[in-house]
Amino acid sequence: MSTSKVTYLGQLRTECTHIQSGDSYVTDAPVDNNGKGEAFSPTDTVATGLANCMFTMMGIKAESMGIELSGATAMVTKTMAANPRRISKIEVIFDLPLVDAKSRKILEHTANTCPVHYSLHPDLERVVHFNWK
Repeated sequence: MSTSKVTYLGQLRTECTHIQSGDSYVTDAPVDNNGKGEAFSPTDTVATGLANCMFTMMGIKAESMGIELSGATAMVTKTMAANPRRISKIEVIFDLPLVDAKSRKILEHTANTCPVHYSLHPDLERVVHFNWK
């Protein structure tokens, strides 16, 4: 079974639909690449996907440890390079609730071993900060 369906809407936009749930979102080319920048760009979704995956894995582990992460946030910054045009760096800054040192170590390791992290090209620089508040 397919994971998603992507429909080209014209004017450098796509509509992406998740097959199982029917949920969808639109992408738009970024302003620096002939687009309007009115929605996530395809490379924005890749960069954001890293934080999504890290949070998902931490959430699974946190639940099993009796730790509540609801309300935690992550800020994602994507840096592009040219020749060829590609993502060269993704920075993720997490703001998380304060937990003990052992739990922090476990959750950080869990985040840094998520499937998206392992799926990205090794030349792509990843900078991850965990702010435990």
